[in-house]
Amino acid sequence: MNTVPLTKFGAELLKEELHQLKTKERRIVIDAIAEARSHGDLSENAEYDAAKERQAFVEGRIAELEGKLSSAQVIDPSTLDAEGRVVFASTVDLEDLESGQKVSYQIVGTDEADLKMSKVSVTSPIARALIGKYAGDVVEVQAPSGPREYEIIDVRYV
Repeated sequence: MNTVPLTKFGAELLKEELHQLKTKERRIVIDAIAEARSHGDLSENAEYDAAKERQAFVEGRIAELEGKLSSAQVIDPSTLDAEGRVVFASTVDLEDLESGQKVSYQIVGTDEADLKMSKVSVTSPIARALIGKYAGDVVEVQAPSGPREYEIIDVRYV
């Protein structure tokens, strides 16, 4: 079985979602199915069909989350000692060599990626280009707009 890398924060988010699905969403779906059944004939009952579809989605998501959490390799970035190297869960400060713009990204698991929060998936082109590099290195990233060069300013484990 393959392990799924997650940051400590990402694992907590998945656990919270799983708890929400099991304790609240399941109850809501069960109540909706009971309500729809009380309306009589199930063969032409759109409410019943919708409730059953929602139940299938909730149960599928629960199974997916349980699978990911059971095979998760949880990494706490504050405990990393990669000697300045870019690794999973590290935060990297970059400077775009063309524009001079500075950005910071944390390299996270695919479920945690959120560009608005400056979190990029470990499978993204920029993360793949950064992994294994050090502060001072220049990396070329194949972006949709064409190749871009970034200098690694700092690597942090926070």
